[in-house]
Parts: sequence; structure tokens; C-alpha cells
Amino acid sequence: MIISSRRWAVRISVLMLEFCLLCPSLPSQQPADYTFRVQTDLVLVNVTVRDKSGNFVRGLKPEDFIVVEDNKPQRVVSFDVEDVDAVATQDVAQAKPLPSPLSQPANPAGATPSAANSANEFKDRRLIVLFFDLSAMQPDEIDRAVTSAEHYIDTQMAPADLVSTVSLGSSLLVNQDFTSDHELLKKQLQTFGSGGGQGFEEGTTGATEGTPDTGQAFTADDTEYNIFNTDRRLEALRSVAEKLSHLQQKKSLIYFSSGMDRTGIENQSELRAAINAAVRSNLAIYTMDLRGLQAIVAGGEAQNASLRGTSAYSGQSTINAMNSNFTTQETLVTLANDTGGRAFLDSNDFTQVFKGVQQDTSTYYLLDYRSTNAARDGRYRHIVVKVNVPSVKIDYRRGYYAPADYQHSTKEDKELQLQEELASELPTTDLPLYLSAAYFRMEANKFFIPISLVVPGSEIPFTRSSDRDKATLDVIGIVLDSEHHPVTRVRDTVKLKVDATSEVKKKNVQYDTGLSLPPGKYHLKFVVRENQSGRMGSFETDLTVPDLKSQPLKMSSIVLANQLQPAKKGSTPNPLIRDGSEIIPNVTHVFSSTQHLRLYYEVYDPARSNVPQPAEGASAKPGIHLLTNVAFFRGKAKVFESSLVELTELNERNRKAGIFQLDLPLSSLKPGFYTCQVNVVDDAAGVFLFPRVALLIRSESMTAAR
Repeated sequence: MIISSRRWAVRISVLMLEFCLLCPSLPSQQPADYTFRVQTDLVLVNVTVRDKSGNFVRGLKPEDFIVVEDNKPQRVVSFDVEDVDAVATQDVAQAKPLPSPLSQPANPAGATPSAANSANEFKDRRLIVLFFDLSAMQPDEIDRAVTSAEHYIDTQMAPADLVSTVSLGSSLLVNQDFTSDHELLKKQLQTFGSGGGQGFEEGTTGATEGTPDTGQAFTADDTEYNIFNTDRRLEALRSVAEKLSHLQQKKSLIYFSSGMDRTGIENQSELRAAINAAVRSNLAIYTMDLRGLQAIVAGGEAQNASLRGTSAYSGQSTINAMNSNFTTQETLVTLANDTGGRAFLDSNDFTQVFKGVQQDTSTYYLLDYRSTNAARDGRYRHIVVKVNVPSVKIDYRRGYYAPADYQHSTKEDKELQLQEELASELPTTDLPLYLSAAYFRMEANKFFIPISLVVPGSEIPFTRSSDRDKATLDVIGIVLDSEHHPVTRVRDTVKLKVDATSEVKKKNVQYDTGLSLPPGKYHLKFVVRENQSGRMGSFETDLTVPDLKSQPLKMSSIVLANQLQPAKKGSTPNPLIRDGSEIIPNVTHVFSSTQHLRLYYEVYDPARSNVPQPAEGASAKPGIHLLTNVAFFRGKAKVFESSLVELTELNERNRKAGIFQLDLPLSSLKPGFYTCQVNVVDDAAGVFLFPRVALLIRSESMTAAR
């Protein structure tokens, strides 16, 4: 098991005033190339207008529609008619191959030329996504879903229908992109045959009262699994919606499942994110409960074991069963209603959902308007559409959630933002962030990894003392192994002091944490967000923790520092804490000529030989003999070399480590860039190492000027 220990500190106290005034703020980080941000307030509304006989009313123009948002009239800027029924059979049969929107990257920022061409290709087509949730359905429920889909393809699929199949098992897969080929779709559906489910029945808890008595002494509590599984499904729905965002037409997704249990506040955030993504993409979700019409029997069904306890006699078991069934269907209803779809529940006719999709998407008007409400407050906005035609019935989506900026985001949305940035392949560099990591051996296969994060104080928007509660930084990080599996995570929120704003502006805010890892190759990613403007910065790097067993001279990383601070009581084991003081790593390797350079490094398992004893006439006895010093180079010229330091016994016996702490004044060195070479010799073994690090020395005047 990987053991993780955390130790956080904000380096902005008065104790480090000397360091902060002399050490310059970090340079601004240049934004990465190819970073584009586009915000739009375009709202799409699909409107179906039918007369008393249920026939679609044709020939309407933009001026015939009145759109109101929160009691304020809106101007329609784009108008189109999608007439799927007008597509001729032979035209579809002879159509050229269409692009695959699910195979293209999502483009939420705006339509590219290829996306525009794709939208034209899909005009007057009915786009249907069949989403099979294999993560929770039982084999018989999968068979019902496949049978109903095959029946739709054989008897109901219209010439204008383009169908795609997506499945969620251990991962989200696009099994078949949009096509009108019946045989190709049926061939793919057959792969979901009986036994293909990867389901895990939801709803069991750790309590034994009211649960089937199967003779088992333990009932697993799968509450955490349910939370995780529900989030995965909502994330998958959101991912599909984002993939289809560049198509302006109305899309329909039929979600086959056996209900969706929702527990935990984090699911509320995921549910809202999935719905918002679907609304922005003009995707209506139609949910189908494959459990069908269920009869809730007191005491349980005949094929189940008898219930424990007295709940079967008091009626509580029936109430619990009804509540459980309701909660698993409630999320399906919410997904459908809030995205403009419909929920099909408690029915054994599984073909109804296909009829509903075809009716809702046969012919409709597509209205676009730009909201006059520029506030990005994340609130729900009500939409009312009226038509200047008497005695007609209008169907449309009744509202949407406005986009939210950081100040108006909920706590759950902010946490989701951090998680998304941590998982994103495109880094955010709005907030400059710098990271350093080292390694020190604690046991044979266990290393302590000190990690330091630095944010320039000048980048944190301190304004006034009333912002005291907002002056916080959120930190989140993850460590992946060589197989890209998560090893450990870091999450913390740190409050900053706003008492001395001018001092903070001149400082670098530094956070330290420590991880425990075995030898291996790792990938680190950390994200920091300041909580006034919501700006974020991310930093990724590879870290190799060496297996020192095969190395002739076993040595740790070299830590450069220029200050110590008193160690906090109860701190976790940390090699950088010695004699009640803690060494604070200098991440930037920038020093002032008036400061002292402190170097810390360790040598493990040094060889032993006969070492002369200092007392006159004393005989030699086995011991270690380590030698070290430091040389400074400018280019190829050596400009300074420290005196030699010897170590003849281990000063950390428990870890079999010889520890070196060097303290060198920098006043004799001129300002400029240097290569610092650390010379380490194990005289008893006849082996040596000469690791090098770069550093910058600034003059006092240059530091004061900054």
C-alpha cells in the first residue's frame, strides 16, 4: 500500500520577510500557444407548432414568433425549419457517406469550417443516439433493450433516421457512429447479447434489517460504489453531448438503463453539468427504464430469500421498495424533462420511446436568440414562446441554466471545475505556477518525496481587508504511475493573510507537501486556483524515483535553500526537519548576494574500511569515510570551491544515511548565473558522483529594485 502524508504551510509570515524582500518575485509565465476562449450567449429553442388536428403548421416566419426570457422580449437572430419528413427515400439511399460527429473532437467554442460543413450534411436528418448503460443493467434487461432496438430498425426506422450506438461498461465506447445502414446497426446490437452486462445491482446497504436472508454473515455496503457509478454515467452523458455540440440540429439520445440511484451532493453537481451540456448541445435525452412494469410484493418476490427482521410484517419493506424504485426513476425523469425529452417508465412496451423521438423530431422550427441578460449567474431562466396564429399547440423547452462565472458558481461547481482541470489534457496557465520535487530514502523500498508549489504573490489580487475570507488558494494534485493509474491524490484549501498586502505582493507564496512512494516512474500534475477571480494554473512533470540498490554510490536529491523555519509540532517524518528546524526548498534557485546558500543531501549505505582514529596512538577501526565540497562555475571556469567536509560515521543510523548540510555565504560571488557542482566521494569504496544544479545570484540593488 502507498502511504501518503501531507504537510502544508503558507510561506508568507513575517519570519520570512528578509527572504521575501531579497528574493524577487517569479517572472510572469507566458501563456501556451493555441489557447482560444470564446463565450457566446446564443440560445437555441426547438419549437413544434400543431393545429387542433395534430398536424404541423407550416409556413411560419420569424416575425410570427414571440420569444420572452424572464418576462423580457428577445430578438430572434436565426431561424430555420427542420423538415425530416420531407427527405425522400431514394435521396437517403443515394446519399454520400456522412461525417462522423461522435468521432470528431468536441468544439464548444464555436463552429469550424469542417463543423459547418458537417451541419449542412445533417440538415433535415433525425439524429438518434442509442445509449446502452451496461454498467448497471442485468442480462435480461440488456436483452429487452437490444430486442426493442432491433424492432425499431426493422419496422420503424425512417429513411431520414441516422442512428449511432454508444455503450458504457468499464469505459465509454462509440460502438457505431451515425449511419442509416440497417444491417450494420443490427450487427453491432448483437454484440450486446445476453450475458454482456457488467451490471452491479444498486440499492443494497450495510444494514441487515429488511434485506434477504441468504445465510451470509455480511452484507456489503455499496453506497460509495453507487455514488461513483452514478457519476460515471452522468459524465458519460455529458461527454456524448459535448461531442455533438457542433451540430445545430436537434439531437435525441435514448438512454437504456435500469434506473439511476443518486446519493451525495457531488451527484447534484454532475447531474446539473450533464443537463447543461445537453441543453447547450441541443440534445434531448429520452430515458427508458428496462425494468418495465414492476409489482411490489409484500415480503419480496418468490424467487428471493425471506427478509430479515420484522419489516415484512409492518409494511416497512414495501415502503422501502417503493421509495427505492422512486429514487432510481426520479433521476431519469429529471434528465428527460430538463433537456426537452421524455421519460418512459413502468411500461413493458419498450417501442414507445422510438415513437416519441420520431414524433418530436419530425418537423420543427429552430429559433436562435442572444439573451439580453448578460449576467453569468448560473440561474435558471424561463422561456416563453408565443405564435401569432390562433388555436395552435406549441411545444418547446421551457428554460435553461445560464452560464456561471466564478463568482456565481456553487461550491459543487467550483469543485467540479478543479476536477475537470486536473483531468484535462490542455493545461491552464492563467495563474503562474512552479513546482519542484525531490526524493529521500526512508526505507529499502520507500522514499519521501517533498513537493513545493510556488505562486507569485503579485499574481494574487489582494484588494482590501474585507476580502479576508476570499484570500484562499485551492490546491489539487494527482500522481500517476507508469501505467497511468492514480497512486495518490492531494486536495487542500489554504487561507492567506491579507494583513500586510504590500508585503505579500513582494513575496512568493509557497506550499509544501510530502508523499511516500516506492521506486518507479511517475507523472505529477498539480492545479492551483486563487479564489477571488477564479484563475487557475497547472503544472505537469515526470518524476523518477530511482532504485538505489544497483547504484555504486547511493545518493538523494540535492535541495537548495536560503532559509530555515521552526518545525511544527506533530509534523510527519520528513528528512528536511532536523534539530527542530525545517529547511524550506528554494524552488526558483534565485538568491541574493547577501544571503547564505544552504545545501542538503544524503548518502546511503556507504562502504566501510579501516579509518584512522583522531586520538594519538589509537588503532584504526572499520568506519565510513565520505568526502564532499561544492564548486561554482561560470561557463567552463571554476570561480569558487568550498573547503572539504568529511563524514566518518552515519548521522542517521535508522535510515543508514550520511547527511550533509552545507552553509555557504554568497557575498564573495558576483551576480550572475552559476553552475553549482556538488562533489561526493565514498573514499572507502572508491566511487564518486558530481551532480550539478543551476542557480542565479542577484545583487542587492537589483533585488531591491524589484
